[in-house]
Order: sequence, then structure tokens, then C-alpha cells
Amino acid sequence: MRHGKAESFGAEDHSRRLTERGARDAKAGGEWLARSDYVPTHAFVSSAVRTRATWAALVSGCASPAIPEFDGSLYSADPSTVIDVLRGAPEDAAVVVYVGHNPTAASLTHVLDDGEPDPTAFRAISEGFPVAAMAVLEVPVPWSDLDAGTAHLIDFHVGQA
Repeated sequence: MRHGKAESFGAEDHSRRLTERGARDAKAGGEWLARSDYVPTHAFVSSAVRTRATWAALVSGCASPAIPEFDGSLYSADPSTVIDVLRGAPEDAAVVVYVGHNPTAASLTHVLDDGEPDPTAFRAISEGFPVAAMAVLEVPVPWSDLDAGTAHLIDFHVGQA
């Protein structure tokens, strides 16, 4: 998931806050997760203020029981770094969410996909990966074996509050 819409400027980029629209979109995304039966059981969240707030708003929409791991390395991570972090998910984690930044969120989706995505999801993601967007990938391998091409894009959600 890419974080919700944030204020344009802050004292520093890491401390930029979520806007009201960003919070609404993230909460609506959580509601979509709940309706779609994708409620996260584990979460890896960038340490930035806007990603932490996105996670909080998402939880308000889906009532996820996950205790997030706020990770400073995800703030400026590339897809390979995110994959390394995701490999640390517990074996029994059924639905894992990454809440981070672009271009990494979009690139990660393409790197992980096995090349045979759901056509509807692929068309939607091809139009862009806006704020509060979520790509859902099915991961048939143990988290510790996650790598490029080991997942399958099955759904995509874009916030529209």
C-alpha cells in the first residue's frame, strides 16, 4: 500500500502529515479490505509520519489485529529491501501489508508478480499507483522464500474519498 495523501510541505519529508483526504482514503481502503476478506494479520510500516497515520486510518476501517512493525529502513527502501523485510513475516501470517512510499510500492508489485496478473487488476495498476492505492498479491510460497516473480497480482484498490 502507498500511504494516503500527505501535506505538500513539512519541516522535513519524514514528518509530513496525512491530510484529511488521506485519512479518509486510508479508512475507506481498510473498509474495502474488510469487505474483501483481506484484513492484515501482520504489518510492516515505514517510520514516516504519513505512513504511520495511514496505518492507523486503515485499521479504523478494517479492525486489523496486527501489531505493526514500524521500520525506518522502509522510508527510502527499494523493492529488494522491502522484499528482505517481508521475508521476516511470521510463517503463520496469512495477510501481510506493507505501507510505504512510491515509486517503491508500485515497483514492488511489478517485481513480485509472476507475469500472469489478474487482467482487471493489471489494467487498473497500469493507469498508475496513486496515494492510498493497494495492490493485493497472492503469495503461494513461505514468506522466507519471497522473491521476484513469486507472487500473483489478484486485486487492486484506489482510494477515492
